[in-house]
Amino acid sequence: MIKITFPDGSVREYNEGVNGLQIAESISSRLAQDVVACGVNGETYDLARPINSDASVVLYKWDDAEGKHAFWHTSAHLLAEALQELYPGIQFGIGPAIENGFYYDVDPGEAVIKESDLAAIEAKMAELAAKKEAVVRKEINKADALKMFGERGETYKCELISELEDGTITTYTQGAFTDLCRGPHLMNTEKIKAIKLTSVAGAYWRGREDQKMLTRIYGITFPKKKLLDEYLVILEEAKKRDHRKIGKEMQLFMFSEMVGKGLPMWLPKGTALRLRLEDFLKKIQRRFGYQQVMTPHIGNKQLYVTSGHYAKYGKDSFQPINTPEEGEEYLLKPMNCPHHCEIYKWQPRSYKDLPLRFAEFGTVYRYEQSGELHGLTRVRSFTQDDAHIFCRPDQVKDEFLKVMDIIFIIFKSLNFENFEAQISLRDPNNREKYIGSDDNWERSEKAIIEACEEKGLKAKVELGEAAFYGPKLDFMVRDAIGRKWQLGTIQVDYNLPERFNLEYTGADNQKHRPVMIHRAPFGSMERFVAVLIEHTGGKFPLWLTPDQVAILPISEKFNDYAEKVKQYLDMNDIRAIVDDRNEKIGRKIRDNEMKRIPYMLVVGEKEAENGEVAVRKQGEGDKGTTKSEEFANILTQEVQNMINKW
Repeated sequence: MIKITFPDGSVREYNEGVNGLQIAESISSRLAQDVVACGVNGETYDLARPINSDASVVLYKWDDAEGKHAFWHTSAHLLAEALQELYPGIQFGIGPAIENGFYYDVDPGEAVIKESDLAAIEAKMAELAAKKEAVVRKEINKADALKMFGERGETYKCELISELEDGTITTYTQGAFTDLCRGPHLMNTEKIKAIKLTSVAGAYWRGREDQKMLTRIYGITFPKKKLLDEYLVILEEAKKRDHRKIGKEMQLFMFSEMVGKGLPMWLPKGTALRLRLEDFLKKIQRRFGYQQVMTPHIGNKQLYVTSGHYAKYGKDSFQPINTPEEGEEYLLKPMNCPHHCEIYKWQPRSYKDLPLRFAEFGTVYRYEQSGELHGLTRVRSFTQDDAHIFCRPDQVKDEFLKVMDIIFIIFKSLNFENFEAQISLRDPNNREKYIGSDDNWERSEKAIIEACEEKGLKAKVELGEAAFYGPKLDFMVRDAIGRKWQLGTIQVDYNLPERFNLEYTGADNQKHRPVMIHRAPFGSMERFVAVLIEHTGGKFPLWLTPDQVAILPISEKFNDYAEKVKQYLDMNDIRAIVDDRNEKIGRKIRDNEMKRIPYMLVVGEKEAENGEVAVRKQGEGDKGTTKSEEFANILTQEVQNMINKW
């Protein structure tokens, strides 16, 4: 008999070799119907996979992230099975589950798979799913795997197999399709009821531009058609909110092939918006004792060798810049932290100096593959709202609390109300892969957990997800249509202080290592603005939006009065434009609503005579007539209330 421990701490005994489905059946028939996978000691298993020793077990349903992963992983194989029938001789790359659905990279040979072909592929997938084919896991030795896939002409699979260790290789078979795969999967295809293939794209094999371009087919599946219908509604809404589309419409940013792929340029309105975000954070940071610094966009190669970034980014990133001096090399900086370490080192530090908080809106450069570039969310040049805190070990908790305060202020001011946190800790069973003393790790991990508890922040704890150099706290925000984005991170670092030999003199007159904390509430300005655009649909908070007011004269006779109103608003730091086109007022109202401008002021004969404006608010319509001065006061107060919520 083996002992199975459940999440609530209860323990049951089962025969050795029991599987997840049998465990579910022993609890209730309803649970057995709903369960799709199980967790065994932190690893996700197929329900049919035997458990041969004492274990901690979690049963996953569709609603669980692990359940969806198994569901979509099986769906990727279902797609491949359909493609195998429809395109004889097709070769397969990889087909993983992703956050929303799955994809499969394939080489169709002479055939071309287009968007117009997706409906036929969907129909074949539905036909195969209805057969309720069992998904069978098999362990296979390396030689047999190479022989099997080699005989099928599967060159991509053979390449993958050649890199695997013998004794770790498994295949999964459903119907006539067999794939190299670690799993996990559903027990059969019966639960896959609703299928949608969403797009076709190109993708280099293994993400390398020197490799062949494969065809990547994206899709998503659900256990009920209703869930698919709901998802498609969200998908349509997401298209409307696409930051690339809205950014172009609102004239916020642009890209130029002449400048280079993945190198965004901020247009005047976008620049103004970005600077307001930066000024907002700078104001908050001053209150929390940060000192602003500025560092170069390049650094000597040795700086990044010392920091370890050259080993991580050097091979597949921008190549070193050579100078006229023999052997001298510089790199575009991939991170700001090495520069800040050098600033810390420039003079001796005492325990009385700590904490030191250096902040910088520092632009960094990382080479992303062309196929990975996506608007502002994946670029080659981006500006981090970076700060590094150097403190004593006993100050870590307090610094975490203060950074959390900053992040909460930002989320509140920008109406990110739905967010969650994840605490990433080290693997307690594999401590040798982490640097730093056990005492420091335990103290830091305890500090992060206690800080979350003090703030009343529910945080998911993930063991083994910490970086080798320290634990961290990440913030995930759900936008207006429920998508999850990572915004804001706080990271403890024992590595860089060691690499750069950072010290401070303690109260005992001895030398000690400071703890380094990385923090970026926005993450990067580019990605944050992209998320903000998609969250708001371009209807930014009043304090942030490029144009706060559109003044609409009902005819050309009142253009001069409209300009007078604009001048007054300008004097009161209110951003206003005049729509003096020779159009009917109804057309002007509709057009400016489409521009997402929060307020419209209609002016005509009556308003000009009385020094008034007729106020319309985005989404609310007519708000009545008031004096220009009164409107300016109302708007100013509204802005102040927004940015001073904290």
